[in-house]
Amino acid sequence: MGIGLILNMAKALMLARLKQTVIAGVGVVFSITMFVALLGFMNGLNQLLDGLILNRTPHIRFYNEIKASPQQPIEMSASYDGYYHVIRSVKPAASRTSIYNNESIMRTLKEDRRVLGVAPKIAAQVFFNVGAIDVNGVIKGIDVEEESRLFAFEDYVVDGDFLDLKNTANSIILGKGAADRMLASIGDMVQVTTAQGSRMQLKVVGFYQSGLGELDNVQSYASMGTVQKMLGEPPSFVTDIQVKLHDFELAPQMAREYKEVFGIDADDIQTVNAQFEAGTGIRSLISYAVGVTLLIVSGFGIYNILNMMIYEKMDTIAILKAIGFSGRDVNMVFITIALAIGFFGGLLGLMFGFLAGLGIEQVPFELEALPTIKTLPVDFSPKYYIIAGVFSLVTTYFAGYFPARKASSIDPVDIIRGK
Repeated sequence: MGIGLILNMAKALMLARLKQTVIAGVGVVFSITMFVALLGFMNGLNQLLDGLILNRTPHIRFYNEIKASPQQPIEMSASYDGYYHVIRSVKPAASRTSIYNNESIMRTLKEDRRVLGVAPKIAAQVFFNVGAIDVNGVIKGIDVEEESRLFAFEDYVVDGDFLDLKNTANSIILGKGAADRMLASIGDMVQVTTAQGSRMQLKVVGFYQSGLGELDNVQSYASMGTVQKMLGEPPSFVTDIQVKLHDFELAPQMAREYKEVFGIDADDIQTVNAQFEAGTGIRSLISYAVGVTLLIVSGFGIYNILNMMIYEKMDTIAILKAIGFSGRDVNMVFITIALAIGFFGGLLGLMFGFLAGLGIEQVPFELEALPTIKTLPVDFSPKYYIIAGVFSLVTTYFAGYFPARKASSIDPVDIIRGK
């Protein structure tokens, strides 16, 4: 039979059982809407949580780790050669924390096409002298412009201008928690004592808040030059080299590669944040599982409705086969009904899912710990809509296939004789 006739028959059967057809369609619409809205919200939340860590984390970090000497003096003595040595209370070697020849290393990294950018950093343990009390802290010396370009530094400066670190001599941006503990305001002078005992007055030009309370309580920022002066080190002094890649999946391989080349320690983002990434993957898996379950449930609803339609339309099916419709034609009619429900229900579901995402995105979500977030996060990635549309057609096809196969095998003689 022609496609036009099959479509007309499918339309007539759907209109004859309009209530059941609408109920099946509503099931698909609801499932697709919840699937899209749920995945958009869950993955938006994942991106928010990832951003708190990953935006501020270099893909590769090069540094010199303080560790014990790999060879102890007793092992160099010929008198004890071949003996089994038991050495207790091994102390770290007097190794330098600064990276030797760091300018050459950074130049090499910048020439690598896989590298997006390189930013040096200095980590300095300090005490903030507040009256008779010393508050423990860490001051990170940064290249302000590169830190902003690669790690969105300015997004986390909640008060003041981040460029003041570069433009104002001996300035500091305090972590919000540290500033609150010291009751410091912008324009105040804070006294800092380094681990080596030198003291310096720094002017507060802003507050930094990452959303991680433990970090904001101790971590503050100053320019590279200010920290070098504070530590009494030359302009070449750098303790960390931070690397951002175009594709962070290459980080483990490149960390191993350059660790051998430069002869310094290297950490990659996957190793450092393995536990965090596992949590993100589990949350995504749960959201997909719930969404697919909703689609499968709606498929069972369509299956039941088509089954009932076949039982109620036995006479119609018998007449169709008696006047020349083949089993394949009858099969096509009921599969067309299922696909029509899946297509139009899925289309409406995608539209309502998008609108639901827009609605969720307008819900206020303001926390003191997350100053950059004002509303609930939603991810509108096209892949969720494509997955939902494909699943909608696949589940409704199989929901219609088995009832359609049953209808195509009906013998019209048995039905007419039974009547």
